[in-house]
Order: sequence, then C-alpha cells, then structure tokens
Amino acid sequence: MERDSIQLRNLGIGYQTKHGVKSVAGGISGAIRSGELTCLLGANGVGKSTLLRTLSAFQPKTGGEILIEGRELSTYTDKELSRRIGVVLTEKPDVRNMSVRELVSLGRSPYTGFWGTYSKEDLHVVDKAIALVGIEDLSRRMVHTLSDGERQKVMIAKALAQQTPVIYLDEPTAFLDYPSKVEVLQLLRRISREAGKIIFLSTHDVELALQLADTIWLMNRGEAVAIGSPRQLAQEGALGRFIERDGITFDAETLAIRIIRNN
Repeated sequence: MERDSIQLRNLGIGYQTKHGVKSVAGGISGAIRSGELTCLLGANGVGKSTLLRTLSAFQPKTGGEILIEGRELSTYTDKELSRRIGVVLTEKPDVRNMSVRELVSLGRSPYTGFWGTYSKEDLHVVDKAIALVGIEDLSRRMVHTLSDGERQKVMIAKALAQQTPVIYLDEPTAFLDYPSKVEVLQLLRRISREAGKIIFLSTHDVELALQLADTIWLMNRGEAVAIGSPRQLAQEGALGRFIERDGITFDAETLAIRIIRNN
C-alpha cells in the first residue's frame, strides 16, 4: 500500500551549479517499504547523498515524483515534513553541556510549540525511544563523553523520539569499529520491524548490507538504479558488476566477497 511506502516515479536528481543544474541520475522508480531495512549502495560520487538529500526535501528534484503517504513531497509544509521524516546525518554532533536524555528530547521539537515545553507524553516518548535503542544506562551521561558508537545510537534515539514514519540515515556506520557497525545495522533492522518504520540508509559497508538488508538500492555508474533483495541483485549480475574488479571477486551463490592475494 502507498501509505506504507515511499513511491518514486521516474525521479530525476541533481544539484545546482553556476552553469545550471547538473543531472546526477534519472528514471529512478521504486518503493521503499515500512518494516524493512533498505540499504543504498554505490561508489563515491555516484549520487547517493544527492538522492538522500532529495528524498529529505533538502534540495529539489529535477523531475518525476516522490510520494509519501500517497502525496507528493513538494506539497508538504516544513512542519508537516518534520513530523514525517527524520534524518540522521554522518557528521558527529558537536554538543557540550548536554545530557543524552536532553539531546534525545530535541526530537520532540516538532510537537512542543514555540516555548519548547515538554508534556508528560513528550517525556514518555523520549524514554520509550531511549529504551528501544537500549541506551538507558547512557541517559544521564554528557554527550561529549560518548564513544562514536554510543553517539550514533543517541542520534537514532533522537530520530525515534521525533515519531516520524520515515527515517533516513547517511552513512550511519561511518567512523565506527566493526562490532559497532554490526550492532547499529542490527539495531536499525530491529527497529524497522518492531516500530514499522521506513528506514533507508546509505552505506559503504557492502558485506554487512548484503547480510542484514531486506532490500538493496544499487547505484552503479552507467546503469539504472537496481532494486531488489541481495540475492536477487546477485543473481541478476548487478552486484557482481558493482563489486568485482582486479583482485576482487564476488560469489553470487554465497554473497561472499573475496580478495585474491598476488603472493
């Protein structure tokens, strides 16, 4: 159903330059569904961040349609969007003199009005978001004392406190050690199911995405955006064309990436 997904129809994306609009990709059509973890893969410079920014309404599309709850994205007001789309960016928040619970509480901004006064319901939502991410033991810590992995969980909790049906994440596993990468992606997969969220994230952690994502969106230079389960894209050859090069092979049966040693 459209209300349970984001529908893209012949979407074109690009950005403004001093010479005019630079097209990055076009003809993007597909659905991002609730209850699934959807990972966006592609090489640097292929347009992943441009796609995320366009879906987040941070920059205009160059053509086509983006439908949220069956309604075109461009018709939403900023206030309406703040209650429908949560965004977690790659940049580490430079926050001092603020506790974890206070930072997560900022996710309630779309609901608290001009004075930013929190109701009992707001505080309940904050506590529920903290519990869902499993960071109750961090709630009184100061944000600047956290590790990168802990801080990323806090930002995810803040997005959950915003109570949006959609959460976009730009490279949420960047700067994390391997166990933390696994933990964050497992957390997002669990949240997509338990909370029924639409979760769409970009990542360079291809092997983890192949193991944990329900759906892959693959942006490969010179090709249309390929959409499907990891196994579907492997069998169609799209993943092999993206991954394989001199010294790197991809097994479409096991979804394993192997490095060929020269000595």
